[in-house]
Amino acid sequence: MFKIIHFYLLLTLTLISNAYSNIEIKARTAILQDFLSGEILYEKEPDISIYPASMTKIMTSIIAFDLIKSGDLSLDDNFIVSEKAWRLSTAGYSSMFIMVGDEVSVENLLLGIITASGNDACVALAEGIAGTEEEFAILMTAKAKELGMENTNFSNSSGINDPDNYSTVRDILIMSRYLIQEHPKFYEWFAIKEFTWNRTGGDPITQGNRNPLLYKNLGADGIKTGYLAVEKYSLASSLKRNGRRLIAVGSGFETKSSRSRESSKLLTYGLTNFDLVEINRFDKFVGKVDVWLGKENQLDIYVNENIYKTIKKAKKRLLKVAIKYDSPVEAPIKKDDIIGKFRVVYDDELVGEYDLLAARDVDKVNIFSRLIKSLNYLIWGDV
Repeated sequence: MFKIIHFYLLLTLTLISNAYSNIEIKARTAILQDFLSGEILYEKEPDISIYPASMTKIMTSIIAFDLIKSGDLSLDDNFIVSEKAWRLSTAGYSSMFIMVGDEVSVENLLLGIITASGNDACVALAEGIAGTEEEFAILMTAKAKELGMENTNFSNSSGINDPDNYSTVRDILIMSRYLIQEHPKFYEWFAIKEFTWNRTGGDPITQGNRNPLLYKNLGADGIKTGYLAVEKYSLASSLKRNGRRLIAVGSGFETKSSRSRESSKLLTYGLTNFDLVEINRFDKFVGKVDVWLGKENQLDIYVNENIYKTIKKAKKRLLKVAIKYDSPVEAPIKKDDIIGKFRVVYDDELVGEYDLLAARDVDKVNIFSRLIKSLNYLIWGDV
C-alpha cells in the first residue's frame, strides 16, 4: 500500500500593487466588482429596489447583440419607425430624432441607443425585433432571469418612468458583466463619444455620449447613465487599466456632478485599495507528479480555468496556494483524469478548491517492466 503524501507548492504570485484607503460613496445604493476575480470590493445597500432609468438600455442592447450573435438579426436589417417611437422624440425625452416612416438600420438604432441614449431608438428596435415594445420587455425580463437578476423586471425598452420597471445595482452589475464578457466587440461601442444621425427633413444631429467618465483620465470605457426624478442620477460604469477591469454601479446620486465625482471615487478606490492576484492560467502547468508503473515517470498537471483573487494590499502575504494528491499516481492515466486538488487559502481559510487534471495519457508498462519497477521501489524507493 502506498503512503499518502501531501505536496504543498507555494506559487510566485503576480500582483498589481495598490494602496489602501477607506471610502464612503454618496449615493443611495452602490456596488463595485473586480471583473476578473468576480469579487465584490464595495457595496452599499446593493439589493434595495431602484428605477434603473436609462441603464435599462443595457438590456435592450443585449437582446439585440444576442440575436446578432445567433444569426437571427443583422446590423444591416432595417426597421420602420412607428408613430409611437417618433412621439418619444417630441416629448422631451433623450432622443435620436428619428421620424415616422424612416427605415433605420439596426446598427444606427443601437448607436442611437448607446451613444445618444435615444428612447425613440429603443422603441423602434424593440418593435422591429418583437413586434411590440411590450413583447420585447418580456424578452428582456426573461433574459434577466436567465442571468440571475433576481430582483429585476422590465416593462419597457428605454427605462422611462414605470413602477413595473425596476432593478437593483447588484442586478445591473450582473447585466453589465454579461455584456462585457459575452459581447466584447459590441461593448467597445459604449466608449464612442459622439454619434451623428442624418435625420430626415433636417440637418444632421451630432450628440455626445452622456457618460461623464469617458471624458476623464481614468481609463473608463462604458457603460450607461440614467436619470429619473424619482430616482435621481445613476450610472453603471467600467474602466480597464493595466489589464485589470472594474465595474461599478450607483444610483440615487443627488446631482450630475456628484454622479461623476462619486463614481470616479468608487472606481479609483478599487484600483488603489486592492491587489489583483493571478493565481492560475488555464493554459499553464502548475507542476509535475510522480507516476507509478507508467511508461513515463512524471506527469504534468494543470487546472482548466483561470483563477484570480482580489485582496487588500496589507494582507497579500496571507494568500497561499497548494497542490494535494496521493503519491505516486498509478498508471494507466488518461488525459484530464482528476489527479488531486488545487487549493487556495487566504488568511487560513479555504477560499477555493479546484480539480488537478492530467495533461496527457500515460500508459502502463508491461509485466516485466512492472516487476523491475516494483523491485526498485521496494529496494530504493524509486518509482
